[in-house]
Amino acid sequence: MATMATPTPATTTVAEKKTRFPRRTNWWVPYAFLAMPLILYFTWVIGPMFFSLYMSFTNADGISRMDWVGFRNYRRLFNDDIFWVSFWNNVRWLIAFITIPIVLGLSLALIFNNDLPGTRFFKAGFFSPMVVSSVVIGVVWSWMYQPYGLINEMLSQLGRDGTPIGFLSDPKLVTWSIIGAGLWRQVGYVMLLYLAGLKNVDTTLVEASRVDGASAFESFRDIVLPLLRPVTVIIVVISTIDALRSFDLVNIMTRGGPFNRSSVLAQMMYIEAFNNYAMGYGAAIATILGLISLVLILYYLNRTMKDEMEY
Repeated sequence: MATMATPTPATTTVAEKKTRFPRRTNWWVPYAFLAMPLILYFTWVIGPMFFSLYMSFTNADGISRMDWVGFRNYRRLFNDDIFWVSFWNNVRWLIAFITIPIVLGLSLALIFNNDLPGTRFFKAGFFSPMVVSSVVIGVVWSWMYQPYGLINEMLSQLGRDGTPIGFLSDPKLVTWSIIGAGLWRQVGYVMLLYLAGLKNVDTTLVEASRVDGASAFESFRDIVLPLLRPVTVIIVVISTIDALRSFDLVNIMTRGGPFNRSSVLAQMMYIEAFNNYAMGYGAAIATILGLISLVLILYYLNRTMKDEMEY
């Protein structure tokens, strides 16, 4: 009886290998698409950032040759009274932008998340300041703050007697008056972000908690707020950046006056660098402002990530 020969495995030819494992001949195509954006980003963002850091250690004035002066600009900065006024004004901006828009924006989002008559009209009304230029907002609110502007006239009609309030001339009121104009623009933006976050909240969880006996506030505190935490992180980061780089409204409405009482770090940097031609000193202010922003944002993100890991 003839024995059957054991079949030997067929050897894979070179053509079959190429068919089965095609060689990537166009591996460079994704990198080519990324090359131009990366070149532009490093040219216009990363490069100037490091050059500004270097310039803060020089006596650059935009005209003569830059000479290395070490930490002289920083020593001058920390002994400058205007710097500390600007710093504390930025702290006021930061506190106001993190608290008031989040509270009002979340409250409005909770109201408009329901199908109420005229909801779309009111949503558009609250969000409309966000699409208006900051320059326009600054000019309009400057008119409203005039001694015989809209706000003082309304207060007069409500029974207030005496001289008009100098919103932009009183050193104690000027910073809060500009912040008020900024908040008018910020609340609608925060409301829109929270509205988007509320659309992703599972309503069955809220309904189940109500069936279990939880009150409306307890359901909001224990279910809705934790689910909105990613949106809140984004809002806090954006609000922190907006508060620390506040410049346009201050420059349009007061240019830092009166007596530098409404100055912020970005305004001080602009005045020193482009009005006084102390570009090295202005770069030192920009470096401090960037470090403050970086520390606050990294601290908050790290704290939030730890909380989410524990959750």
